[in-house]
Amino acid sequence: MRSAVAFSPAGISSFFEICDTAMNGFPIKDPVKIGARGGGFGIKRGVKTHVMVYEASVNSVEIFINGREAPDAETTREVVYMLLKKAGKCCHVIVKHEVDVPIGAGFGSSAAGALSTALALSKALDLHLTYNQIGQIAHVAEVKCNTGLGTVGPLMIGGCVITLEPGAPGVAVLDRIPITEDYVIVAGVVGAIPTKAVLSSPERRLAVNRWGRKTLERILEDPSLENFLKCCRIFAEETGFITERVHALMKAADDAGAIGVAQNMVGEAVHALTTIENAEKVAQAFSRLLPKEKILVAGITLQGARLLG
Repeated sequence: MRSAVAFSPAGISSFFEICDTAMNGFPIKDPVKIGARGGGFGIKRGVKTHVMVYEASVNSVEIFINGREAPDAETTREVVYMLLKKAGKCCHVIVKHEVDVPIGAGFGSSAAGALSTALALSKALDLHLTYNQIGQIAHVAEVKCNTGLGTVGPLMIGGCVITLEPGAPGVAVLDRIPITEDYVIVAGVVGAIPTKAVLSSPERRLAVNRWGRKTLERILEDPSLENFLKCCRIFAEETGFITERVHALMKAADDAGAIGVAQNMVGEAVHALTTIENAEKVAQAFSRLLPKEKILVAGITLQGARLLG
């Protein structure tokens, strides 16, 4: 038996533009070139993944999320089979995810799970892949399973990330707005919005892409944290993602003195950026609208996904 452990930060997406068609309007065939422009934050909470590999006569996979068997974790399963194909040998693989963020509410948990699995399993299989090669496998799995488009790359660098050009790690063009680790994200979660539902709705895709491009242009005119969040908030309003409950949380964050607040993409949830000193005040403001277990406080991470000892 061989084993390895990896951690990926969670990533909160604040705006995005779907990039899965070529200039001529035809779908892009190569999943490495499919992706998203957009931006968001890497946080210190995320997904820790323990992988165990046993020799076997046929390939098989067991996946657990927070101690419970998770047969529907298709993105992680895809990563495992892609890496087993590279290894060229039959194994029984057990993957144990410890997920420290809400699932399905715009915290990038599927990308973090895929990336931490790819890191740990490539180590356990002794595959000798580069960081970008590992990231590409996680990215392709996300694209194939329709669970995300451009989350993996930002999880590999952390901070306040802007994706200028789409694609897998090594293909995408990423930049960052400088930020220090004494900033905090306070998130309030109302509920989930399935990513698949957004990616498969022609009307929603049209609105997302129209406003996604405008948002990127406006952020690049003044790449400050304040302007970033202001532009992302407008994106959520103009694309119709904002619900009454999201609007109420945004107002609460404003009143509590947050630097800015935007909606999680995609989820019925918000993330407010604030200082360590003011984080408790924002969390208390959210607690008047949400139960305690629906409020998440996490520091900004400037470190990407990594193997653990």
